[in-house]
Amino acid sequence: MEMDFDLFMNDVVRQARQEMEISGYKQLTSAEEVEGTLTQKGTTLVMINSVCGCAGGIARPAAAHAVHYDKRPDNLVTVFAGQDKEATAKARSYFTGYPPSSPSFALLKDGEILTMVERHEIEGHDPMSVVNKLQGYFDEYCEEV
Repeated sequence: MEMDFDLFMNDVVRQARQEMEISGYKQLTSAEEVEGTLTQKGTTLVMINSVCGCAGGIARPAAAHAVHYDKRPDNLVTVFAGQDKEATAKARSYFTGYPPSSPSFALLKDGEILTMVERHEIEGHDPMSVVNKLQGYFDEYCEEV
């Protein structure tokens, strides 16, 4: 029995996108959407999604749980590395001083990067340690909701 790789990957990507949408994150799939969203006033958490195991086992669960907190960003968005290439490149253009990293999280305020949780802070860690790191940044930079 042969498996069609493209069909398999489409299913994996679809599921990964749905996980983020169910968690309250808006998909940004074009450079224009990224530009319009990241330049808004307020705080924005960008989750750089990917199909790797640490995205599915650590980053997406952390993204889902971190936002259940007294303080959180005004906007929750996601771009998909390797899938929405122009959107991802545009988002990364805002992450001055940080190398490309996926999965990862970027916290911005009024279009300016505040901090990031990079892949090396996700891969090999448990989801709760990433949740705690994100919520620590929410405490520091975000308003109570």
